[in-house]
Amino acid sequence: MSSALAAPEAPVATDPAAPRTPAPVPPDPGVGRRVGATLGPIAWRILKPSIAIVVFLALWEIAPRVGLVDEVFLPPFSTVVEAFADLVGSGELWQHVSASLSRALIGFFVAVVIAIPLGIAIAWYRPVSDFLNPILELFRNTAALALLPVFILILGIGEESKIALVIYACTFPILLNTISGVRTVDPLLIKSASSLGLSPVRLFQKVVLPAAVPTIFTGIRMAAASSILVLIAAEMVGAKAGLGYLITASQFNFQIPNMYAGIVAISVLGLSLNAVLVLIERRLSRWRV
Repeated sequence: MSSALAAPEAPVATDPAAPRTPAPVPPDPGVGRRVGATLGPIAWRILKPSIAIVVFLALWEIAPRVGLVDEVFLPPFSTVVEAFADLVGSGELWQHVSASLSRALIGFFVAVVIAIPLGIAIAWYRPVSDFLNPILELFRNTAALALLPVFILILGIGEESKIALVIYACTFPILLNTISGVRTVDPLLIKSASSLGLSPVRLFQKVVLPAAVPTIFTGIRMAAASSILVLIAAEMVGAKAGLGYLITASQFNFQIPNMYAGIVAISVLGLSLNAVLVLIERRLSRWRV
């Protein structure tokens, strides 16, 4: 019987000067989990507010098609989107949006310029508050739309009456929130700043006004919403251009998809304006957590 023993292999000679290839590093399974743990909450934070909107739009699309509501009076959302696209393509929608937006912005900015200094003066100086409070209490309980016939009689049916109505509707939310914001500043902050020797002007500039910014912007955002809503109502009464005119004219001509397209345009306009104001507020109140 013969047996063969395998001869040991000769060691391979390696050149010490040759570069060594590093061994591949296996991927860390924990990296994927950490990335998922980071991106998951962010994606959920983005998608969560959209769920209710998607459900609402799906219900809007399905309900007319299955006969829950009359399709003539409530077209499916896709039909409204087509009408919206046609209005955009023809340029008609931009004509109405620009007319409404210019009136709303002019009235809104005039109200901001008037209401914020007036609110600061009322909140900071007691004699001013005692003098103006009675007249303010009288007018702030009077609805803006109730005064629309008065504005039309005095200023006419043109642009002046609509802008004046927007100014009136926007002034009181900004004014009242400015007064509240200035008066509710933490007294401890004021005492601490006074103990450091700040003059009244510097005290107001460095302590009172920054602390009141969040409350003031609450009033500004409320006024922005009021400016659009009140203006649309005024344009429904008498106007030749504007989103309110578009909605009313579409209703009278039984162009129902165009009517809903104008309503959607109002919603988009309001959301856009509110988003801009939120960004400005965050910029001016970066000290908040």
